[in-house]
Amino acid sequence: MSDNAFQLLAIAIYLVSMLAIGWYAFVKTSNLSDYMLGGRGLGPAVTALSAGAADMSGWLLMGLPGAIYLSGLVEAWIAIGLTVGAYLNWLFVAPRLRVYTQVANDSITIPSFLDNRLRDSTKLIRIASGIIILVFFTFYVSSGMVAGGKFFDSSFGYEYHTGLLIVSGVVVAYTLFGGFLAVSYTDFLQGLIMFLALITVPLFGIFYTGGLGETIESIKAVNPEHLNLFAKTATVAGVISSVAWGLGYFGQPHIIVRFMAISSVKEMTQARRIGIGWMILSLGGAIATALVGIAYYQQNASTLGELKDPETVFIVMGQLLFHPFIAGVILAAILAAIMSTISSQLIVTSSALVEDIYKALFNKSATDKHYVLVGRLAVLVVSVIAAVLAWNPDSSILSLVGFAWAGFGAAFGPIILLALFWRKLTNIGALAGMITGALTAFIWGKTSLSDQLYEIVPGFLVCLFVAIIVSLVTYKPNKEIEAEFNRTLELLNKEK
Repeated sequence: MSDNAFQLLAIAIYLVSMLAIGWYAFVKTSNLSDYMLGGRGLGPAVTALSAGAADMSGWLLMGLPGAIYLSGLVEAWIAIGLTVGAYLNWLFVAPRLRVYTQVANDSITIPSFLDNRLRDSTKLIRIASGIIILVFFTFYVSSGMVAGGKFFDSSFGYEYHTGLLIVSGVVVAYTLFGGFLAVSYTDFLQGLIMFLALITVPLFGIFYTGGLGETIESIKAVNPEHLNLFAKTATVAGVISSVAWGLGYFGQPHIIVRFMAISSVKEMTQARRIGIGWMILSLGGAIATALVGIAYYQQNASTLGELKDPETVFIVMGQLLFHPFIAGVILAAILAAIMSTISSQLIVTSSALVEDIYKALFNKSATDKHYVLVGRLAVLVVSVIAAVLAWNPDSSILSLVGFAWAGFGAAFGPIILLALFWRKLTNIGALAGMITGALTAFIWGKTSLSDQLYEIVPGFLVCLFVAIIVSLVTYKPNKEIEAEFNRTLELLNKEK
């Protein structure tokens, strides 16, 4: 078999495995709660790794190593900010959100939780949140499809649209039929593949570059500043902007929905340890892969020349160091990162369309079977629209990914925190904060100011300030809200 055939075999085995998991989840799905939230029965390991895999996408295996390869450890500040943000999210948001969403009329989406928590009789929060999720995640899913098409194009020479259809077809199939369970189980396996690949490549790379000491010396020979976290290129505003990516975690629907699905709060500590451990080792592996790549290319400059595209350092190192089949598994890790994020965004978008727009506006008394069918149709419709947007490989939608993270973080992050920890948040305050936060992030991101400071910082702060001020002005005591808040605290103390 040729090298290309071995790699394609590994990819084929991976794709068939995803479809098999989707079928298993389809058999296990019997009602709307199963389809949208896995029946709140996920174990700690599945919760942790599925949250991590949904979060990281192809950036972990291509974007981050590419940035480190070009500029050195100064680019690691984003990884530090993300790790701190994820840890705080697990520590403070996860347990309380798990309990509060069940207390608040068994809410199965973030918009429905805010609607139930704040007793919003106008339904404006639920509908506005659902629309924000629907619009931005459609573009987000589309960007993932673009990445999938380009993956097959760059790795195997397949025509872009062929790769796009392969990735889209497999992801849509297991998400459409298996719902949240399929997404979570496949994300778990994908997270495991990503982790193993990110650990294996740098470990073998260090062996080939002569050990840790030789590797460090080779990196210094290229540029001593590459090993300096506080290199001359690091500005205060730049470091703040990078670390501020961690703020986005509090408002990412496709990540925090995992907290709502774990079987009990008692398992949250174990899930947090697994999730943060996975994240630290995976991010560390991505950074180490880039540094080892610098050393390897420095030592073999006469035969290899220069790496043409720094973002391919993970792929190239896998192909240089391993048997073609193992190199194919490493390629599958990149595909796993892309597909896990697409599927997670698809199921959250479907949930928003069904639970927060369709049910709120049109049909409140249908059977679960009806809603599951509508949920599957929603996955299909959103996928088709996203594929149409992704059909042009040069589409500008990729520029929306950074804004989507900032937009969700600024619109939802402060509101989620206030809803969980502050009794006086009102529906009007939440709506005002959500809108002003999203607008601030959008406007800031479209100006030159974003070159100085990432738009999530002003967006988050404006949302927080507006929500607090408007809530203080409009607050009226509500016995039902107070009772639910107190009930949540009681259950948290009992389950810990």
